[in-house]
Amino acid sequence: MKHTFIITFLILAFTAILASCGKRSPSAFRQVSPQEAITMMAEQEDYIILDVRTPEEFDSGHIAHAINIPNETISATPPELLPDKGQLILVYCRSGNRSKQASAKLAELGYTNIVEFGGVNHWPGELVTD
Repeated sequence: MKHTFIITFLILAFTAILASCGKRSPSAFRQVSPQEAITMMAEQEDYIILDVRTPEEFDSGHIAHAINIPNETISATPPELLPDKGQLILVYCRSGNRSKQASAKLAELGYTNIVEFGGVNHWPGELVTD
């Protein structure tokens, strides 16, 4: 009887380990082109455009209606400017490197609807300096 329990336990543990191997990482986020991001902005209503460059870079020109949370400031605490973890967040930087880093960090914090679309270097629209 004791051996049956141990064998059953080991089979269940092994099955659980195998089942978890195929699961998608919680740090996943979608990547789209700037043009796809423009389409999403036209079709969606409740979204945030997140610029993760430095404040100086943001002030020199950013996508209209974007908010600025520098990549370097995203840590273990969810940003106050992003209270809804299910809201669509469109993330960009200058070239696409920091936006990928920031998107991964936000996903790790539990944000579930993150779309990274590269950098303003490839943005086909105008930038504002409001």
